[in-house]
Amino acid sequence: MLSFIPPLLHKAMQRLSPCVLCGIDHQRHHSLCTDCWQQLPWLKQNIQRQEMQIQVACHYAYPMDRIIQKFKYEQQLHFQSVLVGSLIDLKLPKIQAIVPMPISSQRLAERGYNQSLVLAKILAKQLNIPVWQPVARLAQHSQKGLSRIERLDQIEQQFVIATKTRVRYRTVLMLDDVVTTGSSLHALKQKLEQLGCQKIYAACITSAEI
Repeated sequence: MLSFIPPLLHKAMQRLSPCVLCGIDHQRHHSLCTDCWQQLPWLKQNIQRQEMQIQVACHYAYPMDRIIQKFKYEQQLHFQSVLVGSLIDLKLPKIQAIVPMPISSQRLAERGYNQSLVLAKILAKQLNIPVWQPVARLAQHSQKGLSRIERLDQIEQQFVIATKTRVRYRTVLMLDDVVTTGSSLHALKQKLEQLGCQKIYAACITSAEI
């Protein structure tokens, strides 16, 4: 069994470790050196999608796009620190729970984990609040050849309320890694409203161009 490492010692050990991006300078900001941290494609603004205000940390551009791809598809979980760190800089609203974007069992089998859930657990621990997963996602099918309305309808049908949902929260934060059209967040929000949520916020690490 690994022995417990005191927080101060752990922080000191991190500062002696190389930046996970450039590998040259020492870590200073959430596993990155100062230069790499400052050169991230910061946005730190609210954007509007599907009549929702979404807090976004960065543009979906280099190197954040590559970081997310490696974290999401190549199981390079050491990037989780910089991803969560970018969210902390957003000055998130006061919430009771974090709701990570659900993925289908098919996607879960392909990737081995839900990337949004991994990040939500770390962020929730830092904020000292729970992770809440009251909504499940059914199999995601190809949307090729569908109209915009048909695509939105298909996405909405993918989200279902979990059968064993007893705990309820009124003020929650939906969390996802990338937002494009905002359709998935909108569909998730509709289900949360059905569960009685009164204040539903949304935050994403990056925003991609529509």
